[in-house]
Amino acid sequence: MSPRPPPADQMRLPLQRDLPEGAEGFVVSACNRAAVEALADWPNLIGGVMAICGPAGCGKSRLGQVWAERVGAVALHGAEAALIDPLEIEGRPVLLDRAMDADDETLFHLINLTQATGGALLLVSRPAPSAWPTALPDLRSRLDAVRTYPIGAPDDAVLSAMLEARFAERGIRPQKDVIPYLLRRIDRSAAAAADVVERLDALHRPVTRALARAVVEGAEESGELFE
Repeated sequence: MSPRPPPADQMRLPLQRDLPEGAEGFVVSACNRAAVEALADWPNLIGGVMAICGPAGCGKSRLGQVWAERVGAVALHGAEAALIDPLEIEGRPVLLDRAMDADDETLFHLINLTQATGGALLLVSRPAPSAWPTALPDLRSRLDAVRTYPIGAPDDAVLSAMLEARFAERGIRPQKDVIPYLLRRIDRSAAAAADVVERLDALHRPVTRALARAVVEGAEESGELFE
């Protein structure tokens, strides 16, 4: 049987590089659509600075990686950005994940470098740049002016895809009612999805709704695991 094609609004995107091909996609849904659409053509028409922000596990870092791969951006991470030679990134798009961890001087110079032809800077963080602390007035005004697109906590479509990916990663085929059950009971984050699948896998049993309930609610103690 040939693999089922992804939905039309689903960007094929592994959550981890070692996932089986086709096991997971970055699902475009209400919680992230504005950010996805904002990045779709940027910086083709205009460079400058853009930011995506949101809670842990919402997919913002992975979306940033997709953008970086598409435009050939230099990927930097937090405070490590201070180590890059400005000549290596002048006139190039740059991704800065964990952007709030970079020092003020580094952020100031990175933003200024976006003025060069071909330059663009995508900032990824939990809070929006307008909420970052800084002692530099010139940086404060630049951060306040950054176009920012928030990503919400995963909704049902996104969290379901995360769970499917984690199960596929481990070669597990849960019963069809397991994921709908988990959607109503686990935290809405990639970490929560990975954790519950890891705990289910550790039991080395067929993944049924009863097993999921045992893991999530401790139903095993009441004997319901073996119903």
